[in-house]
Amino acid sequence: MAEPILTPAKLQRIFPALPNASMVCAALLPALEKYQINTPARVAAFVAQCGHESAGFTAKRENLNYSAKGLLATWPRRFNPTKAQAFHRQPDKIANEVYSGRLGNDKPGDGWRYRGGGFIQLTGRENYRRAGHAIGVPLEDKPEFIERLDVSALAAAYFWFSNGLNSLADDLLDDDDDADFAAITRKINGGLIGLAERRAIWKLAKQVLGASPNV
Repeated sequence: MAEPILTPAKLQRIFPALPNASMVCAALLPALEKYQINTPARVAAFVAQCGHESAGFTAKRENLNYSAKGLLATWPRRFNPTKAQAFHRQPDKIANEVYSGRLGNDKPGDGWRYRGGGFIQLTGRENYRRAGHAIGVPLEDKPEFIERLDVSALAAAYFWFSNGLNSLADDLLDDDDDADFAAITRKINGGLIGLAERRAIWKLAKQVLGASPNV
């Protein structure tokens, strides 16, 4: 039997600080297979994006413990200095401010309840509903289930597949494909936050997984 594209040893090379590479890899492999993330190029792009979103596959939920300075840097259109100070280091209050009234969040507290979760930081009631329905897990009713490794992996792979990111990953032929990699980032992040780090992880992942033209 051929070795999988992703193995615990390869995942550990990409994310040296990951404490449970075997467990994470075991969760990822069925999800990658189910959602056709099945070439070195696709896997490299996927682990780069998910690795950035989840702090190297270690963060289960979005922290949102922003300082006033962090709020101004991250959401300059939503916070002025006075407002940022009022929300300083109050994660639930911040989540309800920045996520309520969008992404399907329509009830008090939805911003915090459906904050980023899992390997791809799935966000918003609607995304939890869709992913949960697709993978057979009641994420809308039990959003905390996103913290399970198997659910994190499946939800991330479903989001990737359903947003056409396999096709974009297929177009990533070399390190100069800024437009395609940026397009993937926008689909996941809604902007280009962390693009430099995502690209650095992607470059390493391509080398480790044999997706780089230089390998």
